[in-house]
This record gives sequence, C-alpha cells and structure tokens, in this order.
Amino acid sequence: MSKQQNKPDLNQAQFHDTLFDHLMEKRIEHILLICSTYDAFILEEDGRINEAIFQEYVSLNLRYPPRFIKAHSAEKAMEILENDRVDLVINMLSISDQNPFEFSKVIKHRFANIPVVVLTPFSREVSQRLAVQDMSGVDYVFSWLGNTNLLLAIIKLIEDKMNTDHDVGEVGVQCILLVEDSVRYYSSYLPNMYRIVIEQSRAFMAEGLNDHQRTLRLRGRPKILLATNFEQALSMYEKYKSNMLGMISDISFNRNNVKDKNAGFELCKIVQADDPYFPILLQSSDAITSELAEGIKVKFVHKFSKTLLHELTDFLLDYLAFGDFRIINPADGAELSRAKDLQALQDQIFSIPDESLKYHIDRNHFSKWLRARALFSLGKLFRQANSKDFASLDEVREYLFKGMAKYRSVRGRGVIATFDRNKFNEYILFSRVGEGSIGGKARGLAFIDNILKRNKLAHRFDSVELTIPRTVVLSTDVFSEFMVRNDLYDFAISSNDDEEILSRFLEAELNYETILDLKSILRVIKSPMAVRSSSLLEDSHYQPFAGIYSTYMIPNTGDDRDRLKMLMQCIKAVYASVYYKESKAYMTSTSNLIDEEKMAIILQEVCGFTEGDYFFPVLSGVARSVNFYPISPEKAEDGVVSIAYGLGKYIVDGGMSLRFSPRFPEKAIQLSSIEMMLKDTQKEFFAINLKRNLFTPKVDDNAHIERFSVSEGDQFTTFRMAASTYVYHDDRVVDGISQKGMRIITFNNFLKHNVFPLAEMMTDILETSSHEMGKPVEIEFAINMDGHGHHKVFNLLQIRPIVNNKENLTINLEQINREKCIVVSESALGNGIYDSICDVVYIVPEKFNAAETWQLAQVIEQLNKSLTEEKRNYLLIGPGRWGSSDPWLGIPVKWSQISAARVIVEAGLNNFHIEPSQGTHFFQNLTSFRVAYFTVNDFIKQGLYNTDFLNAQEALFDNGVVRHVRFDRPMEILVDGKKHFGIVAMPGLKAISAELKA
Repeated sequence: MSKQQNKPDLNQAQFHDTLFDHLMEKRIEHILLICSTYDAFILEEDGRINEAIFQEYVSLNLRYPPRFIKAHSAEKAMEILENDRVDLVINMLSISDQNPFEFSKVIKHRFANIPVVVLTPFSREVSQRLAVQDMSGVDYVFSWLGNTNLLLAIIKLIEDKMNTDHDVGEVGVQCILLVEDSVRYYSSYLPNMYRIVIEQSRAFMAEGLNDHQRTLRLRGRPKILLATNFEQALSMYEKYKSNMLGMISDISFNRNNVKDKNAGFELCKIVQADDPYFPILLQSSDAITSELAEGIKVKFVHKFSKTLLHELTDFLLDYLAFGDFRIINPADGAELSRAKDLQALQDQIFSIPDESLKYHIDRNHFSKWLRARALFSLGKLFRQANSKDFASLDEVREYLFKGMAKYRSVRGRGVIATFDRNKFNEYILFSRVGEGSIGGKARGLAFIDNILKRNKLAHRFDSVELTIPRTVVLSTDVFSEFMVRNDLYDFAISSNDDEEILSRFLEAELNYETILDLKSILRVIKSPMAVRSSSLLEDSHYQPFAGIYSTYMIPNTGDDRDRLKMLMQCIKAVYASVYYKESKAYMTSTSNLIDEEKMAIILQEVCGFTEGDYFFPVLSGVARSVNFYPISPEKAEDGVVSIAYGLGKYIVDGGMSLRFSPRFPEKAIQLSSIEMMLKDTQKEFFAINLKRNLFTPKVDDNAHIERFSVSEGDQFTTFRMAASTYVYHDDRVVDGISQKGMRIITFNNFLKHNVFPLAEMMTDILETSSHEMGKPVEIEFAINMDGHGHHKVFNLLQIRPIVNNKENLTINLEQINREKCIVVSESALGNGIYDSICDVVYIVPEKFNAAETWQLAQVIEQLNKSLTEEKRNYLLIGPGRWGSSDPWLGIPVKWSQISAARVIVEAGLNNFHIEPSQGTHFFQNLTSFRVAYFTVNDFIKQGLYNTDFLNAQEALFDNGVVRHVRFDRPMEILVDGKKHFGIVAMPGLKAISAELKA
C-alpha cells in the first residue's frame, strides 16, 4: 500500500444530526376500501381488518395505524373522495355499478395525487382479465389471500414511494430495489421484506440514546422500491444508486414494452459496471439460469424452491448489511466474529485480521452496514475509504476507530441520554438515572449543551474544545425513594439541628439499583467529581435559588470500594442540605414549602489537571450577559466576566477575582496601575486535595478543598499561564514568573496575548445563550490547558437566568413623577431596587467650599462609623468626584470612610461641573460591593437634585455644611442598569411606574 493524496481527512469530517423527525412526513392515514358488501363482511368478520392492521402495527412497534373507510358503490366512493380526506384507494374489483378499472381511471383523473391499488384474489381467470384491461388508472395490483401483512406492505410501499425523493435524496436513507413483474410473487415477497426491514429497524433503535431518539430512528429504516419493467428499474437505480443497499431482480420482464428473457442480466451489467461488489439476488423459474448468475458473481434463487422466502431472508441479512456485522475470513467465508452495534464494532476494530479488514473496507461493508442502521453521516464518511488510500492496514484501523469515536462523541452532544449501566461509556456526555425531574441546575446544563450543538459552537474556535463536563443526573425519583425507604421526611422537616440531620442521612441507605448505577459511573469517570444539587427550584426562571444547597468535590482516588463509599456519602449529604436551617429559612422567605422541594443530584467531572497531589483548572469564571457598571466605551449589553486561577469556589465565595468586559478585555480596571494590581487582584486560590480520598462530609462542604496563597503558585506548571511578576527594584510588572518578585494574577496570556480566545468566546456564548433563554443569564465556566498552552478545553458548568426582581428592572421613563423625587439621574451605574435605606448624608450645595474638602472627608468618616455601628446603610450625596485624590475635583474620601453607603450621588454645581467618575480606584469597590452610583448636573438639566426637600427635613447631624437626615420610612431607590437611569423617591412614595421582569 502507498499513501495516496485522496486519503480521507477525519479532521474535516462534519457529523450532522439526522433529522429523523423530518423523515416519513407523508403518511397513509385514511384508506378508502371499495368493495362489495360481501367482501366488506368477510374482511370485517373473518379478517377484522382494522383490528388486524392495528395489531400488525403494534407487533412491529409501528405508530400511526391507518383508518379504513368502506364504500360499496362507485357513487358512495366518489362522495367520500369529494368530502373526506383519503390518502389511498384500494379497489377490490367487486362493485357492480361500474367497471372497476374504468372507475379507477375516473378517480385518477379527478384525484391525480391519490394512489389507486387493485387488491384481488388471484386465479387464472383474474390473470387473463387483468391482461386485457386498461391499467392506466391503477398504480399497483396485488394478489390477496386474506393476509393482513400484505395490507401493511402495501401501505408501507406507498409511503416509501411518497417519501423517497426527500428521505433518500436529502437525508441519505437507504433503499432496496425489487424488480419483479409477477403480481403473485411480489405480493409474496413484499410482506416478508418489510417484516425483515422493520425488524432490522427495531434492532438499530438501540443506537438511540433515549426513548425519543429510539422511536424516531424507526423512520430511518431502508425503503423498498418496486419496479415492474426494465425502464422503471434503471430509472430508480440511476436516481438512488448512491444510497442503494442492494437489488433483488427477476430475470425475465418487459423491456421497451416487450418481454425480454435476459432483461435481468442486462440490468446486472449496468449495476456491476458501477460497483462490482454491489449485492444482487437474481431469481427465476428457470433453473438453468443459475449457472449464468454464478458466472457474473451474483446470488441466485429458484422461484419454485420450497425455501424461497427463507433464501430471500438470508440474502437480506447476509448481503444487505442487515443484522449484526459479520467479520468474515475471505479465504473460506467463515465467520470470525460479529458486532451487534456500533460500540461492539469499534471495540473489535484492532483485532480484525488484515485480510478480513481489507476485504470489508474495499467492499464498502462498513459503510453499508452503518447506513443500513441509519448511521448515515458516519456511513457516508467511511464510503470514501479504500485500503489503497492508506499507507498500511494499521492506518485503516486507526482511521475507522477514530472516525467511530468522533461520531459517537458528537452524537452524544445536546442529548439527555437515558442511563443504562450496561452501555454507559466515555462518549455519553449527559445522561439521567430515573424518570423524575432532573432539577433546575441540570436543566440549565442540558440546555446549554443543546445550545452548543444547535449553534455549532463546539468547534467554532480553532484548537479549543467548547463543551460541558461529563454529567450524570440522579433524578428526583431517586431522592423520593431514598426519603421514603429510610423514613426521613418527618424527621428532616421537624429537626432544626443541621449536624443531627446530616448524621441521620449519612446512616441511611441508597437503593441497590442506584448503587449498581454508581458503580457503572465510576468505571467510566476516573477523575475528581463534583456532587452538586439540582433541586426543582434551583436556577429556575422564576426562583432565585442558586447557592442554597451543598456541593462536594471528591478526589475520586483510592480503590473502587473507597471511591464508591465516598460518592454515596456525598450524595446523601447533598440530600441532607435540603433540610438545613438556612435552606428552610430561605424556603420561607421565598414563599415555598419545604415538603414541595425535590432534589436531583448532578455527578459531574471536574475540569482541571492533576498537579502533584492537587487538581484544579487553570481558570474559573462567572460571566453575566449584562454589565451594570460599564466604563466607557463599554456598554451594559456587552456583559461582564470575573475570572480566577484555580477552582471556581473562590469566586462563588466572594474572593477577589479579575473583572473585565469581553468586548474590551485589555481594559480591566484592576490592571490599570501597579498600585491596583498589587492591591485589588487575587490573593488566594483553591484546589482539590487528592490525598484526602476518604473524609466524612460535614455541613461545611469545604473539608476536601486546599487553600493556597498566590505566593505559593510557582510549584504548579499552569501558574505561569495566569501570573505576572512585580519586579521591586524596577517598579514594574512583567509577564510570567521567570523573574524574582511578587506574583500577581493578571491573566495577560488570556486578555492581552490571546493564547486562549477567552474574550471572543465569552462574547459569543453570552450573546447566544441570553438570546436562546430570552433573558439575561449568568454562566459559570472553567478552562483547562497544560502549562505549555496545549490541550485547550472550555467547560460550561452552569447557566441560570438572572431572575432576581431586585436586579431585573425596567423603568418607564415617561411616568416619572419628578415632584416625588429627591434625585433623578440619567447617568447611573448599578442595577436593581434598594428599598431599605432611611438615612441620607449630604453636603449642602450652597455651603460647599472646594478648599475644605479634606475636612469634609473627616466629618463624613465619623458619620459613616456611627452608621456602621448601627448596621444602617445610607444614601451619600455630594459635589464633585467622590474618592478623587485631587481635593479640587471632589471630596477625597477613601473607601473605608464611606463603606456603609449603598447609593452614592455625584452632584455638580454651577461652578463645579463634573463628568461621571470612571476609571478610578474607587470604581473597583463600587463593582465589588454592588453600590449604585449616580451622576447629576441639575443646573444644566442633566437629572434632578431636590435640595430644598432635604434642607427642610430635621437633621440628626448638621454642622452647617454636612447634614445627616433620617426618615421614618425607607426611600424607594431604583436603578435601571441597561438604560443607566436611576431615581431616589421621597420616603413612602412611588415616583415611577416600574416593570419588574422575572
């Protein structure tokens, strides 16, 4: 073998989903049966036709059995055709008021698209009658012996004919060509052929990953095409030969309207000229022709053989790729082994002997078998392969194996597979155990997996795999069974002791079937696992329920017994967290009932690399599709991303992450100066300790997590991908960790040098997912690659809608009643509702002196201290730029001096006009603590600042310049972060009409 230029390229292979639900769209549902009263009686009483057809459909696992409408006269038949839906007409030649063949012509003339079939008991007299009739109004004639399986074959033949152009031509469904002009023989062949084809399709249903897929796959079964003369046969072959499994043909039939006793041989020559290995079965009543058939290397069967139908069945199973894939020794035809499905075939690829592999690949057997099983895209790929295209047969094996692996991996995306412990493997990305709900968090994960597939995002970015982690969900019925089996409901609801609840749950037992499933999962997943909650209420569109229940990350190391024990204990601990005090309190605050909550469990591979005794990703993050603190030129709709080195728990727990806009990643404010880099970047990171393979789960779910300071990061190979170094003697920051100095997490490789296209990917993901979900979203993710920047994987871990009513706010500007407002700003940062603030600290504009800003800062610090001690937040209003280091631009407070302020207003004066404060150190604290920030320049009609109202209130503190006012009722403070509008209403009043969008 020599390597050829036309060797198939697996990297370019695109496996598209077969849209099985678009197949077989045209169906026979209403059949008009034209027959005498006697025939109708026989069919109904003796044959029970409707019941028989229904049972025939059920026995073959088929859906949509048709309904029969009977007409005993031509007049009645025409009335039905004109007034009712009819998909097929069956004429039994027994009505007396009109010649049935002439009537068939009338039907065809009036209703050209309705197929007309003649169904009649066969005899010599009937044959002679048919021979002299004008058959132009008839599509097919069949010999009726009272067998209902013929009716099914007729229905399926007509349906195949109606759907062939689309299903074969557009999708690649396979077909079998039957060439036979004898009514008696094709009436006998077709029921048997359809039985075999449908049974074959029931076998390949198993390739589906869930019940829905398995049912739909039936629509991809091979079609049977019937030709009764040479021209029909040749036309069908030429049109569909690229998707034809084989041909069964008579030898003697009409050619150019004349009987040609060699027509079958002539058809074979044409077919074999295209493909010498094309499966052909010739059949004839003349035994002498068997030698001629052998001469052209095709199979032959005698029509008068007592085993005719058995031999026909053997041909379909052995030569048309039905049944198992049989690995043959070409020297003697002996069967070496067989594969019942794709997985079994892939498992055997490397053990197939050279001569057998060459035999099968060169005859397109792999491709044909796959296409017969409705695995069209993989079959199409392998059809391009021939042993001559490869340097060696080992290369052929590798090509076949990798092709199957890639196909199975792609096929597993975007699908919730039904978990089967006997079939669970590394190619199944998302599966469910049980029939209950998978919970809100798992629904979100499945949804984003589906988004990736439908929008073709998985491989849009070169060298980066965008995916979700391998996930198995224990649905809520597993939880319910666990609770009932161990009699836990009453105890869990009534107890207020978290430790007692956890202890009782850990002592409880899981179902034996569930334990077997967990063992199967652990056979496939060998890396650390996250055991996450996925309750009915979590991450739903209408409930802000994220982060309430426990999550455990387990090393998944040690022997199989320890791994299983640890996994079971963590599952039970997550179940217990439903009934902890904090969970119950949150239930009450959100008007939910604790006994309505049901828990599913997500078992998920953790994204990361092993570094010595630790495991963690190079980057974790949380992204939002809206940014309520944009700095020009950023916009709210650009979104915002927060990232950290190590496990994402650091971010979720409120650690100091790096925040940036995916549209402007190089403008991260925390990296805008050396001072901010040193002060406002990540100080610690988390990793899973692989040595702690056995631990008792605690109410606090952090026992297995190791905490490192950034200064300890050099020991890990991926650290250099995230860190930079502050060089003391040069007072500068350099990329990487090759020099001595203080380590700083800057992610310059990601944000500036584009070693990983993080910003571009986040923009695409946020735009697509928020559009698909129909509302703003929050996404958790993790990124993996080695210390050299290779093996890049982007894992999406969770997606949830931003549903908090206090966050998701839209203001109706036209209905603002300014007379009820203290402040109206058209340049506001932040978002949501602040409805618990009763205190205002403000500078009296008329008394303000820019030369005294240092003194004012000291006064405000004292007021802030007293309000902090009282645990009261407040509204802070003053002229100029808060936090400015230049006292002539504003009051030079530090964050600690105003830390209790939840809303801050910059108010310009006639002689003190300011631009919105952006890009300062101060801004980082606004975003971290989600403080709303308003800018108002009332004197030039940019917003409103009602100082008269504030000045008229009694003050708790008043030194002539600074006043502290407290109201009996809170002010309603609203911020629309998308439009950058904000208002502060007078206490107890509603100044606007607002829509709270869930």
